[in-house]
Amino acid sequence: MATGLKIKEVADASGFSAATLRYYEQIGLLPAASRTPAGYRTYDQRTLDRLSFIARAKQLGCTLDEITGLTTAWDGGQCGPVQDQLRQLVAGKIAAAQTQVAELMTFTSELQQAAAALERHRPEGPCDSTCGCVSDPVSLTTKPAAASEPAIACTLSAGSMEGRLADWQALLAHVERREAIDGGVRSVFAASVSTDDLIRLVTAEQACCQFFQFAITVDTRGVALEVRASAEASPVVESMFGVAS
Repeated sequence: MATGLKIKEVADASGFSAATLRYYEQIGLLPAASRTPAGYRTYDQRTLDRLSFIARAKQLGCTLDEITGLTTAWDGGQCGPVQDQLRQLVAGKIAAAQTQVAELMTFTSELQQAAAALERHRPEGPCDSTCGCVSDPVSLTTKPAAASEPAIACTLSAGSMEGRLADWQALLAHVERREAIDGGVRSVFAASVSTDDLIRLVTAEQACCQFFQFAITVDTRGVALEVRASAEASPVVESMFGVAS
């Protein structure tokens, strides 16, 4: 086990700068380093392991306050409590990320419709109420005309989208496993899931997000939902429906 590591060695090995290591020690995220007779900080392998854990938590979007709580569990030396706490944090971040995706999809749809509206009327003189420069000449919640390639956008309002996401989260909580398929993901549900509820939700989703391709399968493997989309929309698929495990 490595011992007596200098701060530069730890910085090089962990990817954190020396200044960051000092700051983490200052706020209690790292325990106080040992000191040489000359006053230089020294570290051991345990510190590198702890920094690897911190780096993973940061990668998952955890704040420093959240990581501080996680390291308290990590110091206990048992993985189970760490996983439990991290799982709760990740679940909250998934929900937040899905909300952000929904908001961006709505905004993208509005921008696409605004761009189209700007081409409909170009007055010779100053801007007017229908040119699209200073006001909305059309409702931005109107569904755009279908194109050969459906836009990666949702026509639901932000309020309706929150309710739709909640419906999906409630249904997807019953997924037993996810499998990778060409262009998407296949979610296999528990036997208790109602196919009527699944069909209803898929039908509603297809009406507002035409860039998704849905297929419901019922066979010896159980009831499953296959969701596909273009490569550009794959992050949306993963955010809403999860990734293969």
